[in-house]
Amino acid sequence: MDVNDSDDSSDRTGSLEDTTATQTDLLSSTDAAESGQSSSRMIDDSRSVDETTGSSQSIEDMLLEFDEQKGLIRDRSLLDPNFVIEEDRIVGRDAQLKEVTKMLRVALGDNRPPNLFLYGPSGTGKSLITKAVCHNISRICDSRDIRFGTIEVNCQDLDTIGVAVYELARQAADEAGVDVQVPKHGVATKEKWDELYRIVNNNFDSVVFVLDELDMLVGRRDKQEPAFSRLLYQLSRSGTHNDLDAFISVVAISNDTKMMESVGSRAVSSFTPEDVHFDDYDADQLKAILRRRQDAFHEDVLDDEVIPLAAAFAAQTHGDARKAIDLMRVAGELAEREGADRVREEHVRAAQAKVEKNRVLEVIRGISTQKKLCLYATAAVASQTAGGKARSTTGYRVYQYLTEAIDADQYHQETYVNKMKELTTYSLVDFERRSHGPSSGMFLEFQFGERPETILETLREDSRIAMVSEDEVQSVVKAQVRNQT
Repeated sequence: MDVNDSDDSSDRTGSLEDTTATQTDLLSSTDAAESGQSSSRMIDDSRSVDETTGSSQSIEDMLLEFDEQKGLIRDRSLLDPNFVIEEDRIVGRDAQLKEVTKMLRVALGDNRPPNLFLYGPSGTGKSLITKAVCHNISRICDSRDIRFGTIEVNCQDLDTIGVAVYELARQAADEAGVDVQVPKHGVATKEKWDELYRIVNNNFDSVVFVLDELDMLVGRRDKQEPAFSRLLYQLSRSGTHNDLDAFISVVAISNDTKMMESVGSRAVSSFTPEDVHFDDYDADQLKAILRRRQDAFHEDVLDDEVIPLAAAFAAQTHGDARKAIDLMRVAGELAEREGADRVREEHVRAAQAKVEKNRVLEVIRGISTQKKLCLYATAAVASQTAGGKARSTTGYRVYQYLTEAIDADQYHQETYVNKMKELTTYSLVDFERRSHGPSSGMFLEFQFGERPETILETLREDSRIAMVSEDEVQSVVKAQVRNQT
């Protein structure tokens, strides 16, 4: 069992980030000063709406006035993609729902369910169905006096196996209503495993561990296998502990269809999951999903064109139901803010532009110059390929050109790939492992959730990136794409 709790995947030949951080601090100070002045003016304005009559309106008055206005959205929880919905709202996933239910239902008889591997693109119902099935199993088990628990973690924010085990213990403790008795840092990972087993054994008869976005848990690069492989190995072997009476099964969820190829042989032999594949939603399925949630709005406030248009926009970006639902929410909020009595087509179009632009801006404002260069190089390649995809090998060569063009420090290729993987947490880019045969080696293929052109346009607002000619970058990209083998 791995007892090292200090994974560190940093690997670079040099960095602009210290300099960039200093520049960012200076800019942030200036922005804060300007923001403070602006806030003062806003407060003054909020209390003196009509100086000609001498009347004033406090913030509380304005809030109460807005609160009294009839809104368009009735139930905002239905416009939250992560909300556990009733099963009659689950659309287009009958086969997957039946498979997951059939395999996890054995927990109702106080038996151990099989391990599962759910894979497919983001926003295709993997987490939704798992939560819905486990929620129903838990409800039925309660009536049968079976202590069933669902311990769910999202691995995209977990950087080491030690942190992952602690998070599992913390979630198990929350589910059981008890306290974790080991610290997050400063103890060996084995102690965290022991604490997790103690909590599970004392409080549950059966537990399903749901590991969402498991492929994001990579861990230290000097290890022979990724952290997610070691985590699967330990969890799937937990039933062999003589002092562990509870039944344990694992549901691994990943957007990467090739994830299991990176799992070590020991983990594969002990994990042995049942596979369930989730494909993209098409436009008709997305329309059905949105119609099952249209009661999130008050009756008769949605124009007929709203749902088909929102579904069409989401279908263009890989059939992601989360984006379709989010688009409806933003369209409704935009309509409310302008005081409209209905949600119309123009609100959906404005929401699409807002969601796309805001997502890019949110990422770009918070990342270092080096990450911007990695992202720009990869988006530039994707913008010049027929499928809108970019190989990591090609993207890295364009990244090298960019760093040389602006005289920036240059990362090794492995670190370039790691920086791009980190950006997947913002849902801007996704990737799959690819190979052109046993002798050609592996590479990652990146695909963007937004138009690469939008990303490039926003990145060029950075003065350093704007120094490089767009035409020159396109020439370099076209040459590198032609040389792909």
